[in-house]
Amino acid sequence: MPQGTLEVLLISAKGLENTDYLCNMDPYVILTCRTQQQQSSIASGKGSDPEWNESFVFNLSHGVSELKLKIMDSDTGTGHDFVGEATIPLDALFTDGNIPAMSYNVVKDEHYCGEIRIGLTFTPEARDERQERSFGGWKESGY
Repeated sequence: MPQGTLEVLLISAKGLENTDYLCNMDPYVILTCRTQQQQSSIASGKGSDPEWNESFVFNLSHGVSELKLKIMDSDTGTGHDFVGEATIPLDALFTDGNIPAMSYNVVKDEHYCGEIRIGLTFTPEARDERQERSFGGWKESGY
């Protein structure tokens, strides 16, 4: 697996199952890439069709193959409700370098419960241009 930087543009979601019965839910997203985890802002009162338009950056190392998005509903005074999740394989991204904004299915208990829209960009780690080159026992440094 390549090493480099993964940029995730979290745009919006639609058709989410509203977990608050009396009012609109306040969704947020937990983004996980192997051991790294980041959280979006809370889309207060946005209900089933929230918009975030936020960017997140992850440093990728060997062994990373997917990005997990877990949508939660922020509740004051009680535990936050699980809305659904999406798992996005990154293999195509490593090949193409960029996946334009598109929608992915959100599932909960193996049932479809909405869509989340994100864009992905992968930037491979730059090799050190000052690498030493060997010439028959002699080395030339790039300085």
